[in-house]
Order: sequence, then C-alpha cells, then structure tokens
Amino acid sequence: MTIEIRDAALEARLQKQLKSTGSRSVEELLLHLPETQEEQDRWLSENREAAKIRRGIEQLDRGEGIPDNKLEAHLAKLKAKPQ
Repeated sequence: MTIEIRDAALEARLQKQLKSTGSRSVEELLLHLPETQEEQDRWLSENREAAKIRRGIEQLDRGEGIPDNKLEAHLAKLKAKPQ
C-alpha cells in the first residue's frame, strides 16, 4: 500500500516524530500509533476518574454533601425527575 501525504504540515509532524521516536520509517511510526493512542486514552480515562473523585472530596470538604438523613429523599427526587 502506498500512502501519499499532501499536507505539508502533517508531513513535517511525521518527520519530527520520526526523529524524536527513533523510528526508522513512517511505516514503523504508524505501526506504533494505535498502541500509543490506546495508552493515552487509558491514561486520560484513569485521570478523569481521579479528577471526579477529587472534585467530590473537595465538595464534601466544603460541606456541599448530602447528609445521611436526607439522602433517601434526595435520591427519590432525582429518580422522579423526567429525563
């Protein structure tokens, strides 16, 4: 398969990646791309979850949580809301 790159900026980025990764060819660079993307997606997902937990703890620290004695009523109200 032959791939023609017509975008000069994309070609420059690929050349830069070739140098920075030590890949011997664009083909080798592209072989590692899906793995690299999967790792980045996994990292973002894990850190997004950590950020949500951190925000929740900060809210609780500010007293924005729902007290135990009001939790059931709050959940019932949320379930009753039309989506």
